[in-house]
Amino acid sequence: MFYYDNTFLLLIPALILTLYAQYKVKSTFARYSQIRSSSGMTAAQVGRALLDSAGLTTVPVNQVAGNLTDHYDPRDKTLHLSESVYNSSSVAAIGVAAHEAGHAIQDAKAYAPLALRNGLVPVANIGSQLAIPLFFIGIIFSFPMLMDIGIVVFSFAVAFQAITLPVELDASGRAIKILSSGGYLAPEEIPMAKAVLNAAAMTYIAAATMAVLNLLRLIMLREQRD
Repeated sequence: MFYYDNTFLLLIPALILTLYAQYKVKSTFARYSQIRSSSGMTAAQVGRALLDSAGLTTVPVNQVAGNLTDHYDPRDKTLHLSESVYNSSSVAAIGVAAHEAGHAIQDAKAYAPLALRNGLVPVANIGSQLAIPLFFIGIIFSFPMLMDIGIVVFSFAVAFQAITLPVELDASGRAIKILSSGGYLAPEEIPMAKAVLNAAAMTYIAAATMAVLNLLRLIMLREQRD
């Protein structure tokens, strides 16, 4: 639901950061997608090797439609690689596959922040979809309780974004360490993979920033109604 007032200006820095992060991840991935790794292994092969080395032989590596739709799903214990990554032997694709394998390893080791994030998913989904509409319906119809409910529910969405950042950074850290120690990428290729994963991390920073500023905006609007 769109609602404009002076507090909307709070969101402008986050909007700019979001646009820059999207540009950065796409341009960085495109750049290093052109560089074939010295190992010649595809991202799917590297993902499989990393899972097997961690004892996760039952975790499948599947191809999924789309571009940069790569993810590890803790519900079905499956690593999904996008069409542009799965069969690619580029440094960028291998970095992405290793990152997602890092999530699978987190799950297997019961990494606490990941477990917390997974537990927040249902309520965070509700918060991201319903909280802001509820809040502004409360403003329009002068119903303070709805505004308060909106703030509380949206807080769970903010918590989800906040915990996502360390989870993603940890997965990237695991990925780079394994790629380096396992020899899946040459020493001169490691900084390239880092650049791809750092660019991806910016999107999570932007999302967390947007969520926090949105929450601050809701609180300010609520106080103005007292």
